[in-house]
Amino acid sequence: MNNISSSSKIALFGTSADPPTAGHQTILRWLSQHYDLIVVWASDNPFKAHQTNLHNRSEMLKLTIQEIEPLKNNITLCQSISDRRTLITVQKAQQIWGDAEFTLVIGADLVKQIITWYQIEKLLKQVKILVIPRSAYTIEKSDLANLQALGGQYTIATLNAPRVSSSRYRLRGDTTVITAAVENYIQQKKLYSDIATTK
Repeated sequence: MNNISSSSKIALFGTSADPPTAGHQTILRWLSQHYDLIVVWASDNPFKAHQTNLHNRSEMLKLTIQEIEPLKNNITLCQSISDRRTLITVQKAQQIWGDAEFTLVIGADLVKQIITWYQIEKLLKQVKILVIPRSAYTIEKSDLANLQALGGQYTIATLNAPRVSSSRYRLRGDTTVITAAVENYIQQKKLYSDIATTK
């Protein structure tokens, strides 16, 4: 990470995934092919109720990254920049990586919500936005127009992420949506103990 310069492109990918899935792994693999550095952290989403604490979600995210094949050395877990307010996270990243070009990665489900975030106009002056399509969510032109009206520079990723979600594990116990290492961690820590898992 020492060779990051002002011309470097850094993707900031925080996720409140509970637990992280194979879909997040696919996204990270794709990002690693398009950015100089991918900075990842587990986050608390103030719009969600989380079943598992931040520490466990960060550990599961670390395992998800370690299982990426082939694993490039440009993906780093940096839990220290996590904050409930994305603007604070970006400011922490800037303190570490300086004047690099930052892109905030969000799922399609957040396109409508992002314009309500804390000091959004200030945030959009500091980052570009990369939207990851999700099969269950339609990206509305009106929501993109609202984002653009606030100064948002956005791109929609050319990525077909698998149709998996954390809720499929939490609600149905579907272990096919998580990686083997994450499944082992969940069993060891006795997380989500109220669900019956299925293969």
